[in-house]
Amino acid sequence: MPILLDRRGFLAASAGFIALHPFSAQARAGQAHLRIMETTDIHVHVFPYDYYGDRPVDTVGLARTASLIEGVRGESTNSLLLDNGDFIQGNPMGDYMAYERGMSEGDLHPMIAAMNAIGFDASTLGNHEFNYGLPFLMNSVAAASFPVVCANVATEMAGSAPADTTLVPPYVILDRTLTDGAGETHPIRIGIIGFVPPQIMTWDRRHLEGNVQVRDIVAAAQAYVPQMREDGAEIIVALSHSGIGAADHSDMMENASVPLAAIDGIDVVLTGHHHRVFPGPDYAETPGVDVEAGTIMGKPGVMAGFWGSHMGLVDLMLERDGNTWRISSHMSEARPIYRREEDRSITALVESDPEVLSSVEAEHEATLAYVRAEVGQTDAPLHSYFALVADDPSVQIVSNAQTWYIEQMMAGTQFEGLPILSAAAPFKAGGRGGPEYYTDVAAGPVAIKNVADLYLYPNTVRAVRITGAEVREWLERSAGMFNRITPGATDEVLLNPDFPSYNFDVIDGVQYQIDLSQPSRYNNDGEVVNADAHRIINLTFQGEPIDPQQEFIVATNNYRAGGGGHFPGANPSTVIFEGPDTNRDVIVRYIVDQGTISPSADANWTFAPMPGTTLLFDTGPAAEPYIGAVDGVNIEPAGETPEGFARYRIAL
Repeated sequence: MPILLDRRGFLAASAGFIALHPFSAQARAGQAHLRIMETTDIHVHVFPYDYYGDRPVDTVGLARTASLIEGVRGESTNSLLLDNGDFIQGNPMGDYMAYERGMSEGDLHPMIAAMNAIGFDASTLGNHEFNYGLPFLMNSVAAASFPVVCANVATEMAGSAPADTTLVPPYVILDRTLTDGAGETHPIRIGIIGFVPPQIMTWDRRHLEGNVQVRDIVAAAQAYVPQMREDGAEIIVALSHSGIGAADHSDMMENASVPLAAIDGIDVVLTGHHHRVFPGPDYAETPGVDVEAGTIMGKPGVMAGFWGSHMGLVDLMLERDGNTWRISSHMSEARPIYRREEDRSITALVESDPEVLSSVEAEHEATLAYVRAEVGQTDAPLHSYFALVADDPSVQIVSNAQTWYIEQMMAGTQFEGLPILSAAAPFKAGGRGGPEYYTDVAAGPVAIKNVADLYLYPNTVRAVRITGAEVREWLERSAGMFNRITPGATDEVLLNPDFPSYNFDVIDGVQYQIDLSQPSRYNNDGEVVNADAHRIINLTFQGEPIDPQQEFIVATNNYRAGGGGHFPGANPSTVIFEGPDTNRDVIVRYIVDQGTISPSADANWTFAPMPGTTLLFDTGPAAEPYIGAVDGVNIEPAGETPEGFARYRIAL
C-alpha cells in the first residue's frame, strides 16, 4: 500500500549574495516557485575518491553534490530533494559493506547515513540495489529517514498493479507547504512514484527468482497514477530509474522514460540509469525529447549524470487553480560539480560538505583498508608490456572474467548454448602515456585497487550476437594496429602510432594469425580502404575453420557495443545483453570467485611467419624480466629511445 506523510516542506530564504531564480523573483500572490533537485546513480560515491586508483578526485562524490544544495535552495523559495536510485552498490565501499561488514537488521549503511544527513525527501530503487540480495537491500533502506518507493516490483502479484504487494511502497504523497510570491503559505500534496528496469529479473536472477516479480514500467504507471490523483496528489513526479530511449512503448522495455512521460497525469520525469546528462547533447536526436526546453514528451525532465557529477534541477512555476496547483512554466538544468578545461585538466567548482564527509568517515577509512588488502592471488604476473605484439596476460584476465560473467547471464535465456567469445583490448600500453604507462602487477596477492591497472575505464558489460564472418571482420579492424611489413625487410617499425591501443581488440575463444604482409583492410577510422586485403588468416573455432554463418555471442563493453571504434558487428542492432555491472566490478567478482587466477596468455593469436623479416617496437623499460615468458614471439633487446622506451626486435 502507499504511504502518506505529513511533514513541513523546506523554505529557503534568499541569503547573502545568492540570486533568486527568476521564478522566485517573478512569483506573485497565488504563484509559487518549486525547485525539484535530483541526484541519481550515486553508486556509493560519497567521498570524492577513486578507490581503484587510490587517490582523491574532483569529478565524483555526493559530498560535493551536497555542497550545491544550500545555494540551490537559496535560489528558490520552495524545494524538494529526490534521489533516483542506484545508491548502495557500484564502488568498493559498496562491496566492503556487502562482502566484509554486512548489513544486519538495525545497521546503518553509509550511503543512507549520508542521505539522511543531507535531508532527502524521497528516493526510488535502482537496478543495482538488488545486486547484494533482498535482505541486504531491505536492511539498508530500513534506516532511511525518507520514503523509498518503487511501483513495479512485487513480492506478491495480483490481477492488477494496485492490488500487488510491492516490495516497498509504490508511491508516497508528500504533504508540503508552499510560500507564494506574496509571502502567503499554502498546502500542496506532491506524489512521488518510482520505477526500476524489469531486467533486474535477469541481471539478479539468483537473488530475485522466486522472491519477487516485476511489471512493465509504463503499465504500472498507468495503473497507479489515477490512484495517486484520487489520493489527492496535485503534482506527480516520476522517479524513473530508466534511461531515455525509444518513444514507442514496448512491453518490459528497459529504457522507458519517454513513453512514461507521455502518460497523462505525470507532471515531471526524473531519469537516470544511462549515466548521461539531460538536458544535453546526448539526446539531441532522440524522438520525443527537446534538449533545449529540457522536456520529455513535453514534460519537464532531467538526468543528473552519475557518481554525483551533477545535480539535476527542475524548476516549476506553480499557480493556484481553484483549490489545487498547476504548472504554468518550467525549466530544467543539470548543474555540474566540476569543469573540464581545454587542456583536459579538471577544475573543481565546489568543495565537499563536511557534515556529509563526517557521516561516512569511518566507512571510508575501512574501505581504503579493504581496497588495499588482498582479494585473491594471481599465479602469473599481470603486465601489458607486450600486449600489442603477443597474446597478453593483462588482456587475458579481462577476457576470462567477461566470459565467466556472460556465461552466467545467458543461462536460462534464449541465447543459452551459443558459443561465447570475449573481446578485450590493452588500455595501458605506452604510447603518448609514456614509458611508465603499462599495467604491472606482480604474481602473488591482488588487491582491488590493482583492477584499475587492468581496466582503466568505467565501462559496463555488453554482449552482441554476430556471425563468424563478422568475427573475422572485427579482427580485421583490430589488425589496423600494425604497419604493413615488407617480407624479408630488416627492422621495419611494427606499430601504427595513430592507432589507439584500446581499439586493438583480441577475441578470445578463437585462434588466428595476422599476416603483416597484407595492407590493413580498415583505416584508423574503421572505414574499408583495401577491400581485397585480408590480414586475418587461419581463423579457427575449436580447431576447425570458422563457419561464416555460425552465430556467436561476444562479450565486450558498452563503448564497443555502442559502435565505438566502428567495429563490424559491434553496434546497437546486435546487442542482446546490456549488463548493469561495470567491467571492473566483473573482474573483481571473478577474482573473488576464483580465489587464485591463472591469467597466463594462451597464445590464441600470433603473427604469420615471414622468414628473414625483423620488426622493431617500443615498450616500457620494466619489460625486460618478462621477455622469456612471451609465447609465440621471438623477442630480443634492440636498444632504447630518447623518450625512455625500451626498443625490442621481433624475428618473424
